[in-house]
Amino acid sequence: MKRVYLDYNATTPVDPAVLDAMLPYLRDNFANAGSVHTPGQRARAAVDAARDSVAALIGAKASEIVFTSGGTEADNLAIYGAVAASTKARKHVIASAIEHHAVLHTCEDLARTGVDVTFVPVRPGTDGRGGQGIVDAEEIRRALRPETVLITVMHANNELGTIQPIEEIGRIAREAGVCFHCDAVQSAGKIPVDVERLGVDLLSISAHKFCGPKGVGALYVRTGTSIVPRFRGGHAERDRRPGTENVPGIAGMGKAAELARAKLAEDSVRIAALRDRLEKSLLEQVPDAFVNGDRARRVPNTSNITFRGAGGEALLIGLDLQGIACSTGAACSSGSTEPSHVLLAAGLSRDDARSSLRFSLGRATTADEIDYAIATIPSVVERIRAISPRAAAASILAQ
Repeated sequence: MKRVYLDYNATTPVDPAVLDAMLPYLRDNFANAGSVHTPGQRARAAVDAARDSVAALIGAKASEIVFTSGGTEADNLAIYGAVAASTKARKHVIASAIEHHAVLHTCEDLARTGVDVTFVPVRPGTDGRGGQGIVDAEEIRRALRPETVLITVMHANNELGTIQPIEEIGRIAREAGVCFHCDAVQSAGKIPVDVERLGVDLLSISAHKFCGPKGVGALYVRTGTSIVPRFRGGHAERDRRPGTENVPGIAGMGKAAELARAKLAEDSVRIAALRDRLEKSLLEQVPDAFVNGDRARRVPNTSNITFRGAGGEALLIGLDLQGIACSTGAACSSGSTEPSHVLLAAGLSRDDARSSLRFSLGRATTADEIDYAIATIPSVVERIRAISPRAAAASILAQ
């Protein structure tokens, strides 16, 4: 049976060149990068080279890169750290309603400690099938208060792929003198990311989203931006993130960033063409199916489709049995019985949100794999609808 992986937003395969870059620091050059002896200095050189590479990917200075264990830690460090660094007596944070749980749950935790949090909605839809999945920057402006200490809005949504108006929000934040954090975990390596152009003070990325290893990420901290560390210990990462550096992971992230930067233009054009062909074919073959989110303002690899009347979990299992791996939403929400908060925020009904699948492509996706998906998915949808009479009846009544 053919195996087709269409879940690149959850994680990506490690590029062979990335693995080659990591292996020396798992074998012979295993020293601690904090040690002053020669092996330690070799490890330090690898970390420094990787820092340069990651900085280049997002248009930052090497001194502004803090290595973390991944995107979640980077988000937590940015949000908790910026709020703790503020000297205001009362504190207010603004976030979008479609943030990743690494941001959403962090903001909810802050709210429990007395920080006021405003979750700004996304634009409503015009066709009864959910909204664009894009934040209105003017809603951010209207949410500002004198006590606002942080705005946090993601660059590209992990479920819809929709690209948020970060540059516009960045200008609003600068005018108000408010720190601005952006979760760019799903955009770095897929579309150009330039921290100066975006106007952000803090930006999170994760290596395993662009063919690097799991367990390593980075937080961009603009020069002059204050954050309070979440951990206590030694003086690693300029006192911003103590702990022994993950040298093999960091070396791998550096190589992955180098490759992503070199291949970005070529990859995005090819992947977008494959995504569009998959999408077009499925909409032509499967009745009562529609794409969620703005189809123009999104990263090139992501398609979120509702197959009305077919339960997403059943579809997921049915496709997996046919060798196709995709997702009903964020991988970190696996096992949840609740429909996606992103799709609900975008205006979908609970039933439609539960009948949606995310297909995300990547560097290794081939035309043959997309052909197989196009030939397989419609029949699986038809079968799931046939054995779900209650869902099918709800679909008919909704028309």
